[in-house]
Amino acid sequence: MYLRGLSQRCMWIMNRRHFIVTEKPSTLSDCRTASTSTRPPSGTGSDEPHAYCKDFVRRHDYEAYLVSQLYPVDKRNGYFAIKAFYDELAMIQDNVSSSIIGEMKMQFWRDAVKSLADGRPPHHPIALALHDISQSAHLQPYHMRRIVDARTEELKGSSPLTMDSLTAHAEATTSTHYYLLLSLLGLSSDTLLHAASHLGTAHCIATLLRALPYHASKGRMVIPAEITAKRGVSQEDVFRKGPAAKGIDDAVFDFARIANDNMITAREMFKEGAGKVPQDAMPVFGAGVPIASFLERLEEANFNAFHPSLQLRSWKLPWRVWRSYYRRTF
Repeated sequence: MYLRGLSQRCMWIMNRRHFIVTEKPSTLSDCRTASTSTRPPSGTGSDEPHAYCKDFVRRHDYEAYLVSQLYPVDKRNGYFAIKAFYDELAMIQDNVSSSIIGEMKMQFWRDAVKSLADGRPPHHPIALALHDISQSAHLQPYHMRRIVDARTEELKGSSPLTMDSLTAHAEATTSTHYYLLLSLLGLSSDTLLHAASHLGTAHCIATLLRALPYHASKGRMVIPAEITAKRGVSQEDVFRKGPAAKGIDDAVFDFARIANDNMITAREMFKEGAGKVPQDAMPVFGAGVPIASFLERLEEANFNAFHPSLQLRSWKLPWRVWRSYYRRTF
């Protein structure tokens, strides 16, 4: 029995050997990516919506693609559709030349969500995939509209002033997409929703910290002003000097600590179960493993968010994701 289990583990790792590389991943920033194109790849299109969504996530969201293996086979199409929807919206701000074009794209998705509820999805692969899975999964249009509205607000380009405003943004985007994933699995307890809310906040902050060098290069500050002001950080100094800016590491530390506190709170929601997440909910909470991994690596880099090592993929991550599923922890 032990040898059989060991063999299965080895096969799991070998099947994912193409993930265990050290190359720059796609960067989701402000819960957005810095990708260059959202066009359907050749060979996949509206006639193959689920294949398109899977390939879209594979190309733009490495960690999400890795976590997909935790989902039951019959739920993976739904997972990829929801993640593709989330990532597509997250990428719009960085992929348009003006806010007007961005608003037009957001209006398309606002109309698409309404059409999904009416049973008339537009001829777009992600919309078609969402419509298909909505036939068997109870996905609330409210959650999708909420994500669209929050992403539309991002187009105004204003930096977060307080942690309260950033937490509200994380709740409306990252946490809400976790609610959709819980719905996909037919899960809706208060404990799971509360834990998912805190996981979403941690996820959003970790994403912002990972993308800090990119945003600084674009003249954007993603750490709330109340944190940078307390540490005496000059935004212009960060844009010009990057890691050499005075106080930036301290501000990163404060921001990362908030992410870690939210991770701890999410885990504590399961303390009545001896700290174990229900097995059927582990696919959703397995997403916490990459977050924890990044925060640990950030600490090892002495909270220098500009350290080159943080832009590399961790070769340990596939193993940690697999282990977390069987340990029911994140």
